[in-house]
Amino acid sequence: MRRSALSALLWLGCLHGAHAQEAPFGLSWGPVDTVPKPSMVDREANITALTYFHDRPLAAGIDTDEVILEVCRDEGLQQVIWLSRPLSEAELPSRYEAIYREGVRRYGQPQTMPGAETVSWPSGRALLAVRKAVPGERRLTMLARGDRYESCSVAHQGATGHPASRHASDLILGQTP
Repeated sequence: MRRSALSALLWLGCLHGAHAQEAPFGLSWGPVDTVPKPSMVDREANITALTYFHDRPLAAGIDTDEVILEVCRDEGLQQVIWLSRPLSEAELPSRYEAIYREGVRRYGQPQTMPGAETVSWPSGRALLAVRKAVPGERRLTMLARGDRYESCSVAHQGATGHPASRHASDLILGQTP
């Protein structure tokens, strides 16, 4: 198995650790005391997004382009988003299949949307999606949420008029907010 697929499997494996509070990359859901210095910080209402580009810790994997940690003011870390580098049509199937199989092994059969390349495992609060990149290439996106994400999203919607999930949806769909 290629190192990149192994990295993605390790990330997915971190989603469902022995402790309910474990988040990907050895982080914990909830209050955040310290994290590696991000490449970029963005704040909107009650959420601070810490973005790590491929040259920073947390995003140093061979197929990793970006990692985003969403930290809620009251709930702490509640969402982790992983974006692959653009993958060729030849590379994509093996990377996707390895992550998909590991998700099924850990969480059971996923929910799928007809015609979409998105699967979710509600029991693991995890999602795997494929989105378009440049012509001839696509990206994998993985998302994991903490158990207090919904309360964070409700507060975010009260302050901004849109749910917190809109930002992740825009990333998955490849749209600019």
